[in-house]
Amino acid sequence: MKWLGGGRRFAALTALVTACARIEPPPGGPPDAAAPQLVRTNPDSFQSIPDFSGDVEFFFDEVISEGSSPSQGAGTGDIEKLVLLSPTTEVPEVRWRRDRITVRPDEGWQRDRIYRVELLPGVTDLRRNRSNRGALITFSTGAPRPETTFEGVVVDWRSGRPAPAALVVATQLPDSLPYRGLADSSGRFSLGPLPAGEYIVSGVLDENRNHLADPREAFDSMRVTSRRDSALELWAFVHDTTPPRIRTVTPTDSVSAVVELTQSLDPRQRLQPSAVRVSLLPDSTPVRIASLLPRPLDDSLHAKRSARVDSAGADTSKADTLTPPGRPPVPGARPGARPPELGRVAGRPALSDQLVLRPVQPWRVGGRYTVEIRGVRNVTGVAGDVVGTLVVPERPTRDSLLPGPDSVRAGPDTARPQ
Repeated sequence: MKWLGGGRRFAALTALVTACARIEPPPGGPPDAAAPQLVRTNPDSFQSIPDFSGDVEFFFDEVISEGSSPSQGAGTGDIEKLVLLSPTTEVPEVRWRRDRITVRPDEGWQRDRIYRVELLPGVTDLRRNRSNRGALITFSTGAPRPETTFEGVVVDWRSGRPAPAALVVATQLPDSLPYRGLADSSGRFSLGPLPAGEYIVSGVLDENRNHLADPREAFDSMRVTSRRDSALELWAFVHDTTPPRIRTVTPTDSVSAVVELTQSLDPRQRLQPSAVRVSLLPDSTPVRIASLLPRPLDDSLHAKRSARVDSAGADTSKADTLTPPGRPPVPGARPGARPPELGRVAGRPALSDQLVLRPVQPWRVGGRYTVEIRGVRNVTGVAGDVVGTLVVPERPTRDSLLPGPDSVRAGPDTARPQ
């Protein structure tokens, strides 16, 4: 019983100490609207300290907030999320010390290495004033002074736009030592200075913001040398190791159907009509196919045709023939054909998970078809055969009654019943 009583007293004392340790802003006085300012660091950048065994420290001009999630060594604390320590594959020890933040690797400091400790913007004071500035400390534990810097941009290949706050990892070879940094709001990054050597530089779309490259996150990587390189472009995409499958086959009008697949496709692949077999059920009557193209390319070609042949007789030959109305332009199109405010990056064709299937003769109203395509390759390079079913509605659309060029023109009437 005495032991139980002592346990209760210990629990109560622990709760009291925890409550006392929670610092709140003092009452009264003028409101503090200034964000905490970093006043100094320990050690200073570019120092060489072979026997360094202490903590890296960031000192501020006032008491800072630990946040609602204290550091627990799992990388999920509010302060922990603001620290990037390289090179290490472990979660570092990050501690809040009133007016300072301390950092050390979980495995301890290793000799003959270049360490990079980055404090990201986001430190707040007790009144929740947030600092928009970060800090970077680079120091040596015996290795030569670092002089390598990699600069470039990370692009989300799926959207064709720069990827804000993308994770950038430079893995030094052959030791696989990873150095990490983040791209800015425009997708651009500058990672360095780093030790001399050869690297695999990766750009990752860090969707869960855990500063790690998770298996299903989109990424791109390239092998680079130790020289300063300011022209790196990393086009991130999801890397699949299995072939794609058909998700749906949907008629869009009387002479086309969209084949939607489960993965992004290789934009360089050009499937010939001979690669697809379409059969009309129930007799499996073969259907001749005119074309099978990635949707961005098909949209581009038929937008050009629509510009040349306008049903109202208007001259649309000077219109943007690369961008159908209501669709984003294809990356790599001429600058005059792309609205600059979209911020798309030229250099590679657009990614898509859709193919457009066009038969020689219009689809039969109420018809049911099987669609088989051989050798469909995803963007990672894995190919396979796919099978799906196309069902044409019983009630025809207005477009299905229009012969000639109008049957392929995009417009609001193509999906509206009569």
